[in-house]
Amino acid sequence: MGLLVVAIDGPSGAGKSSTSRGVASRLGLRYLDTGAMYRALTWACRTRGVDVHDQQAVAAAVADVRLESGTDPLNPTIHVDDVDVSGPIREQDVTDHVSAVASVPQVRAQLVERQREIIGEGGIVVEGRDIGSTVWPDADVKVYLLADPAARATRRAAEQGGAVPVAATEADLARRDAIDSGRTASPLAKAPDAVVVDSTYLSLEEVIDSIVAMAVGS
Repeated sequence: MGLLVVAIDGPSGAGKSSTSRGVASRLGLRYLDTGAMYRALTWACRTRGVDVHDQQAVAAAVADVRLESGTDPLNPTIHVDDVDVSGPIREQDVTDHVSAVASVPQVRAQLVERQREIIGEGGIVVEGRDIGSTVWPDADVKVYLLADPAARATRRAAEQGGAVPVAATEADLARRDAIDSGRTASPLAKAPDAVVVDSTYLSLEEVIDSIVAMAVGS
């Protein structure tokens, strides 16, 4: 297990974070949320007043950002220039703009390099949208986690405390999926050899069980 790399990709709201943290905790592995890294750079851009739709401005703004990602599945942390942004990166403003920042090729190149450094020799569960296809194609276990749009929207709306209607959440997820799937730089995609896990009618524990079984048998 010390060298194992588990890649869990999929769209927003499919349950990647809870699943990945659960798998990492169960197997005694490190954990990396790559989506949080893109959110952190989005927060940095918004805080600095950068137009996130100006790709050159975004690339320039994030070039000198110091980003630190913790890998404890029980207490994942993320800091931007020594500021703990674990809370702020989950706010709606960041959610609304993260796909634009994540589509900037220089941003993806910068973070993919950093993600590969963190993965290192393994012993980690990594969640994202392009882990199995781009960041770590040689992962021992590749999972593409999905759920039907209604289930994803209901889960995400619940995470937000019901502040946003489910219908609006579903529309926002569809918008982000379209951007993430259509970008030229390492788009949201299922790796050819990834195992599809549909979480629509499964409990969190059932999803974790299935992936742990794959890891143990790999």
